[in-house]
This record gives sequence, C-alpha cells and structure tokens, in this order.
Amino acid sequence: MCLVGGGDRPARAGSRGRAEPHPRAPMAVRLLKVSSIATAVFASSAFYLYGQRVDPRDVSIVRFGRAALTTAVISYDYITSLRRVQYGTDEYWALKSQVHCRSAERLRDLCCANRGTFIKVGQHLGALDYLLPEEYTSTLKVLHSRAPQSSMAEVQQVIREDLGKEIEQLFASFEETPQGAASLAQVHKAVLPDGRKVAVKVQHPKVQKQSSRDIMVMEFLLQAVHWLFPDFSFMWLVEEAKKNMPLELDFLNEGRNAEKVAEMLKDFDFLKVPKIHWDLSTKRILTMDFAEGGQVNDRDYMRQHGIDVNEISRNLGKMYSEMIFVHGFVHCDPHPGNVLVRKSPRGNKAEIVLLDHGLYQTLNQDFRLDYCRLWQALIKTDMKAVERYSRRLGAGDMFPLFACVLTARSWASVNVGISQTPVTSSEDVEIRNNAALYLPQISDLLNKVPRQMLLLLKTNDLLRGIETTLQTRASASSFLNMSRCCVRAVARYKRNKARSWSRKLQVTLSEGFTLWQINIYELFLQMKASLLGSWLLRLVNFWHFAH
Repeated sequence: MCLVGGGDRPARAGSRGRAEPHPRAPMAVRLLKVSSIATAVFASSAFYLYGQRVDPRDVSIVRFGRAALTTAVISYDYITSLRRVQYGTDEYWALKSQVHCRSAERLRDLCCANRGTFIKVGQHLGALDYLLPEEYTSTLKVLHSRAPQSSMAEVQQVIREDLGKEIEQLFASFEETPQGAASLAQVHKAVLPDGRKVAVKVQHPKVQKQSSRDIMVMEFLLQAVHWLFPDFSFMWLVEEAKKNMPLELDFLNEGRNAEKVAEMLKDFDFLKVPKIHWDLSTKRILTMDFAEGGQVNDRDYMRQHGIDVNEISRNLGKMYSEMIFVHGFVHCDPHPGNVLVRKSPRGNKAEIVLLDHGLYQTLNQDFRLDYCRLWQALIKTDMKAVERYSRRLGAGDMFPLFACVLTARSWASVNVGISQTPVTSSEDVEIRNNAALYLPQISDLLNKVPRQMLLLLKTNDLLRGIETTLQTRASASSFLNMSRCCVRAVARYKRNKARSWSRKLQVTLSEGFTLWQINIYELFLQMKASLLGSWLLRLVNFWHFAH
C-alpha cells in the first residue's frame, strides 16, 4: 500500500511492458467541445458585463464559466499528456509531476480569480500535506497570502448596514489598511472611545451571496470529474464545505465559540482568547480585543523575543489534545496566521493567542472514545487494537492506510512504534511520494470514514506543519501529553457509566496509577536528556563492562 510499504511503484493490471491504455477514447474530443463552449460563454459574458460596468468576477455565469473551463483544461491535460507514455516508467512519473504542477497552478489561478469560497476551499486543499501530491499543496499554500481585500468604501458599507452608524461614530480611530485579509473577511485595528484597542473583523460584502452558488458549482464540476476519472472521489470536500461554510459566515457563532473555548481551557494560563465586544458584533462583523504577537511558525520572532520553541510546541499539543480527546470541541483551523505567540505583558511567560474561531468540530462521544483508544493503541504499538478501532472508525480493510494517514508515518514505523522512532526526512519524502501514488485509495478511504474525521485530519496536518517548521515534530513529550488526555477521557467515560461507588473508585485509582506511570516515564526521559542523566548512564555502562 501507499504509505504502507516501501517506495515501490504500484502495479496495475495490464500495464506490464506496454503503454498505459487511453482511459476513454472519445473523452478528449468531448472535453474539447466542453472547453470551447465554456470559452464562448465566458467571453460573451465578459464583453456584455464590460459594457454594463459590472465586475465580471461577481457574476455567477462568469464564475461558473471560468471554473468549468479550468476543469476541462486540467482534465484534458491529464488525459492527453500521459496516454502515450508507458505507465510506471521514470518518464511517466516525471511527466505526471509536470502535469500536477501545471494543474495546481491553474487551480490556484482559478481560486484567485473567483475569490471567496474558492480561496477557502483551495486553502483547505493546500493544508492536506500528506493526502495530496506535493505539487498541489506547495502551490495552493500561497492562497493564504492571496486573499482578496475589500475597499474602505465596502467596509464602511457593511458597518453602516449592520451597526447602523458611521465608523467615526463608533471608533476613536480606525486604520484603513487591514492588519490581514482572509478568504471571507479582513481585520482592521481600531480604538474605542475609551481608549481600548480592538480588532474589527469585517466580512467581504459579496461572500454571503456567492458562497452557496459557488458550492453548487464545485459539486457539479467534481461530479463531472468523477465521471471522467472514476478513481477521483473528492465529494467529501464539497459535503464539508456545504456544512461548514454557513457556520464560518456567521460571526456571532464565531464569538460564541471563542467564549466557549476560553471557558473550557481556562486552566491553561498560557492560552489567551481575545475578549468579544458583543455590542459591536453582528453576523458580518466581529469586534474583539486586539492581540499582538508573532505567528506560531516564526522561529526568528521567537528567537528575538526569547521564546522557547519546544515549550510552545508542547503547549500547542496540550491544548489540542485537551480539545480533541477530553472535551470533543476542536478548533479546526490552526493555520499559523490564526495562532500567535508572545511574551506575557505581565511577566516573562510565553503565551499562545488563539484567533479565528469560526470553524469548530463537536465530536460525538462514541467517535471521540474510539479515536482516543486508537491513538492509545498507536502509541503503545498494540496492532490488534489499531486494527479494531480503525475498523470501528470506518476504515475497514484499509486500516493500515488509515493508520499511516492519521500519523503521517510509514507502516514500518507504525509497527515499530511511532513514539519510539523519530521522524526522518527520508520517511517524509517516502510518505509524500506514496501519497501521490495512492491518491485514489486515499480518496476512497476519506469517503468511508465519518465526516468528523475529515476536519481532524486537516487539523492534524496543520499542526504537523507547525511542528515541522519549529523542528519539534513527533517529540516524546507530545505523545505523553496525548496519552494523558486519552487516559483521562476514557476514565471520565467509565466513571459516568459506573453504577457503584466501588467501581468509580476502581476507575479513579487505575487512572491515577496510569498517569503516575506516564509522569515517571517523562521524568526518566528528562533525566536521560540532561547532563546528570548522561553522566549516570555512562557510569552504569562503565560498571556493567567492569563486571
């Protein structure tokens, strides 16, 4: 399997010693006709709209035409570029990589042209590092810096419509240049009449109207691509967009999420969630305390401000393990722009500031507990339990692939123990290559697992990306923190189900003993890493060889 064995290319029936057969003979002709029609529609619409002084990017027929044309061109490129090359040869893989690059660039340009929902979905794809070919993820990652920007007149219009007053009546000052622009909104720094600094998140005015139509377009075009290429099955992406986009476009929902997670994780003194100003917030406007800091993946910023990257990585892991395993309420967009780090204004402690609370996943209890037990099995290298809980989570016979996708490790590493074997650059390259080779199987897997798993996979990938940049990936401490949260979550469930006080006491004692074992093991690792620990180990080894 893809991430499951070594780096061998997959064999395909009928591909030995001859060129890979053309998938559908008349397909290229049909695509030429489709692309010609789409071009004609796009061009005629553009001329008409130019005469009407309307921005063609905001008109549904033009947006659809552009998307249909891009889809047709990408499909035609894959069909015609690879049909005369023998499948499995070095020439085939080199050529396929070139097609991936061209197609990713076309997709990126489409997202930039159509903006809004297209950029949001493109950003999602760019975050799926271990699920898509590297050519796509590296190209689509730039969409985080290509988000559209509304004019000041548009910002004023939204504030006037939603808050009923002019900007000058609401704020002592309001910076016209946004602090940042995202796919759905942009953020401006402002000062309240009482002198407090706030961040005002203002939704792009046309996103609300366009989002539902854009999702319909994506659904239609993905179905067409699936008809042309049966192995391509990414309908899960549209299903997630349908469910999540309305929630992300409701900024009152985002404000409620921010307050809920702040209360839920109030015991973590390193975590800061900006306070919401409800009197200046609506479905399209969210006003919160202004927070400064560097992005969580900015090693230079951390070095300049004396922030320990290992401490930040540990605390980030603690925070997300608590959300996922214990509470089942998960912030699903830990993009570096949404997670800031800083020195505490009231001390020398490092803090994590969590922003953008529009997308959360509420895990149902059975799913959360199976997910807990699966990670416990992975950390303990209990392969029977890995299979059992992977199957319970919908992976079926594809449980080895599922374990590899979840951990971003090879099957060999999963069998040896992900907490025992450090991640190497060669393993990362192997995983990326194999993920590209087995995209159809991965797509099939993603269509089988519960919908809740999809956002967790996205969250995992974004967190891994941060750890990779900080060079703290897959440290022993991160697995220990996960283990603690899993133990606590399962123990809480068992206590709630217990019918007698003796059973509750038994569960509590077992929980305490297991957590004590984890603490002792962590202490051992710290001693081993310390100078004293190294000296003691050398002394023990010397005594062993002397006797």
